Amino acid sequence: MTLTAVTIVGLVVMAVLIWLYFRLRSQDLLEDMIARRSSSARLVCRANFVEGLDRIPVALSLMKDTICYENPDLEATLELRQIEEVEYDDETATGQSVDGKALRLRSHGHTFEFVVDQATAQKWQTVLPMRRLDQGTAQAV
Repeated sequence: MTLTAVTIVGLVVMAVLIWLYFRLRSQDLLEDMIARRSSSARLVCRANFVEGLDRIPVALSLMKDTICYENPDLEATLELRQIEEVEYDDETATGQSVDGKALRLRSHGHTFEFVVDQATAQKWQTVLPMRRLDQGTAQAV
């Protein structure tokens, strides 16, 4: 092997190691966020926020009057009183099948979608029951 080949292989290995480090560190930061929220949240879990075809790992928590979703690069909330529809489905709004359930929230014409595992989805359904806009406000959040 020439010195150039060894250098190229070394750079590729270093890039893979850096990528793995940041991926594992991101997961640790999510766990820290979940632990921080768990004392004040009604429910908190790991989820994937669906943005188009992307799935962004987030800490999803149900607070007294808001739903928070966050990761090291994102911090957002939805007010419960602004949510018009709550759905649980086996696929995303774009038709992708999910391993677990898709929690779909609609507010003022925008759809927010989170993928959670089956057991977590059942917990969410208990504290945030499904409701449709055509059902009116019969089911309070």
